[in-house]
Amino acid sequence: MAHGQNKVALVTGGSRGIGAAIARRLAADGFTVAVNYATNPDAAHVVVQEIEAAGGQAFAVAADVADAGGVAGMFADIAARGSEVGVLVNNAGVMELAPIAKMDAATFDRMVAINLKGTFNTLQEAARRMGEGGRIINTSTSVTQLKLPAYGAYAATKAAVEVLTSILARELRGRNITVNAVAPGPTATELFFKGKSDALIANITKLAPLERLGTPDDIASVVSFLAGPDGAWINGQTLFANGGAI
Repeated sequence: MAHGQNKVALVTGGSRGIGAAIARRLAADGFTVAVNYATNPDAAHVVVQEIEAAGGQAFAVAADVADAGGVAGMFADIAARGSEVGVLVNNAGVMELAPIAKMDAATFDRMVAINLKGTFNTLQEAARRMGEGGRIINTSTSVTQLKLPAYGAYAATKAAVEVLTSILARELRGRNITVNAVAPGPTATELFFKGKSDALIANITKLAPLERLGTPDDIASVVSFLAGPDGAWINGQTLFANGGAI
């Protein structure tokens, strides 16, 4: 159903993995998708071309979400095209794993800058600019509940995003804007497979009673629900999309 007609959906980190799947799905739903990237224009343009080849509308936008000025400029550039952002999907993020005792400061600071401050920056801009009926969808992780060793710093940034989600939903009272988060479990992306043994992947695959990894399209389906008319009564929530792993 093309429920996004004449609305722009901004997907941060939209050039690969789950972000690219979300961009393609929202375009299929009828949104004009702004595919955000920080460092890889070629990958973002590939997603745009895929969307256009399928009959959708999309364009690429560059911004490092950790830079508040860059985020403000990105929103202004989108508005200059003739439409404010109607759906914001905060997908940009980095995941570096290490036990708390061994996590180096630079890596920690980078995750906080992108995952937490980056999300805060786009939420702030959306809160200032978004019109009636807008939808904001953040990305958390099921590790906030699974609490796996070595995920401490990463999961902490995402737990903070869940709190921002709930509070912003309340701050936007009266504007008919919903704010929710999606918390994927293990999902089959290049990022997930990197550095994991076959045995570890097999064990993780069996965490969910459905005995498979999630796919980027599984997560995109949840985002589509929250962005569309059927998700209108969901607000201030974190939806765990993990096949029952927790």
